[in-house]
Amino acid sequence: MVDADLSQPPFSLLDAAGREHARRGMELACFNRGEVMLDTGQAGEYLYLVHRGEVAEVDPTLPDGAARIGLYTAGDVFGAISMINGQSRYRFIAEQECLCYRIPRVLFQQLCRACPEFDAYFRQSLARKAQRLMEKRAQGGVTMAGFMLAKASDCMRTPRRIRADSDIAAAVTQLNRHHADSLLVEGDSGLGMLTKTDLLNAMVVEEASRQSAVGGLARYSLVTVAPGQYLFEALVLMTRHRIDRVVVLDGQTPVGVVELADVLSYFSSRSYVVSLQVEQAADLPALAAASRRTPELVSALMAQGVKLRFAMELLAALNGRIIHKAWTFCVEEAYRSASCLVVMGSEGRGEQILKTDQDNGLILEDDLDWPAVGTTTERFSEALAALGYPPCPGNIMVSNPEWRGSVSQWQARIARWAADRDGDSLMKLAIMLDAHAVAGNPALLARVRETLFEHCAEDELLLSYFARAALRFSTPLTLFGSLKKPQHGIDIKKGGIFPIVHGVRTMALERRIAATSTFARLDALVADGRLKRGFADDVGEALSLFSELRLKGQLEADEASGQRDRVVVQALSSLERDLLREAMHIVKDLKQRLSHRYHLEYS
Repeated sequence: MVDADLSQPPFSLLDAAGREHARRGMELACFNRGEVMLDTGQAGEYLYLVHRGEVAEVDPTLPDGAARIGLYTAGDVFGAISMINGQSRYRFIAEQECLCYRIPRVLFQQLCRACPEFDAYFRQSLARKAQRLMEKRAQGGVTMAGFMLAKASDCMRTPRRIRADSDIAAAVTQLNRHHADSLLVEGDSGLGMLTKTDLLNAMVVEEASRQSAVGGLARYSLVTVAPGQYLFEALVLMTRHRIDRVVVLDGQTPVGVVELADVLSYFSSRSYVVSLQVEQAADLPALAAASRRTPELVSALMAQGVKLRFAMELLAALNGRIIHKAWTFCVEEAYRSASCLVVMGSEGRGEQILKTDQDNGLILEDDLDWPAVGTTTERFSEALAALGYPPCPGNIMVSNPEWRGSVSQWQARIARWAADRDGDSLMKLAIMLDAHAVAGNPALLARVRETLFEHCAEDELLLSYFARAALRFSTPLTLFGSLKKPQHGIDIKKGGIFPIVHGVRTMALERRIAATSTFARLDALVADGRLKRGFADDVGEALSLFSELRLKGQLEADEASGQRDRVVVQALSSLERDLLREAMHIVKDLKQRLSHRYHLEYS
């Protein structure tokens, strides 16, 4: 029996008996430099685990300079696909004298039958592997299953209904009988929501009688989720809309109500505490105290294994509420409905976990007379700085006259940028494309964005110039397809995050997709037929992995170290390296698609 280390995936997926069975059936094989271990078209007979040395994966159909597509080193596994598919697509050659543990085909098949997870490891997508990594990382507190597998249907109450022509007395009786806090009101205009607070206000504040109909008290703009949506998504919606419940719809049929109190007891999360502090803040110092708690929330979410996409959505909602609240403190009410405050960059996309620089702009109604707009926006920028959002080094802030203006002024700027097509203009178009309204009238932003689409979406030359930026930074893979391992680490933002964000942004611009989140844009591109679901999911998981590794570095790195975007490959686990390598190949694939679609190979 060989003494192989089987503590890493895929072997860690086996139970103790399975690992013992694997060790007993393994053999140690030695290969000389240049020896072909598995050839193209050959039926796979072994699963190889590299013990020492390096193995090159070669595609014989490619020119010599590009033929090497992968490199396997100590701890890496290969050969499974050739057994699953019946023959090898590529050639595997020992780069130097190499020692490998080999598991024969019969034993490999026995292990796959005995352990479905072991079998699935070799067949699954990047998305599933990334989920496995997060499950492995979950530590204490709320488990991964509790956070990621809980659905709205797991935490919903039976919906209680009442007719719109019923009176207040009947509504109170029904609430007390069922120990409920809300009722769904059935009226001619559809379903509405009626809460105990609505009834209390009606009777005490408006002095309504017990015989008053409840139809006029209900609110008919319901926030809804589907039964299969994650419970964490319901929490994000409640935070974003400042509500205490969402209605669960199965198609058009209400099947439940998810109450905030139930979600909080299910998750025991700190997000509601921060959200409540934000809403209760009566001045900037109180708002700053709430804002300072967001890093604590980030750490808690990460420790609990929350999927990064959902954590980003929750933090984006909280940041949006903080910025909105600061705006109300600084701006007179008379000007709020005739203006639209937008955030841009990663904040606009909802993809920032830690606080970032101020990237914001202001859109005004064409006929708005606001003499003190300059003074007000200066005060607002100073307020954001006090809340932990440092000034933008590029001065992309509402305090800069270039980043505020009327709808007509913004439309003229966009037309000028689209016509110029230089680097600075294209950057500004990209910034505006990510703009997201956080205060005021969002219809103003919609008018500006429509102008952007009109000038850019069908301009093939502009789209080509616009897409070119996604190829600006090289993907940190060697010629052999393995990860580069510089001592100071690879720049995860330039090598992974930016190409995905900007590549997807380019396709969204072409298809006139209004969503600003990269994840939402990917979903829209699938619905539009521009991308296949499997590839879009892998791109999204690659972005999540890059963002998580970057966040981990940001939390650990010294502010002044300059290493906040760098990931040291040597410090990652075997599974993390495997995922990172796969994710970088997804980036490489995306770049190739962009290059082909926008004719970048000729630029």
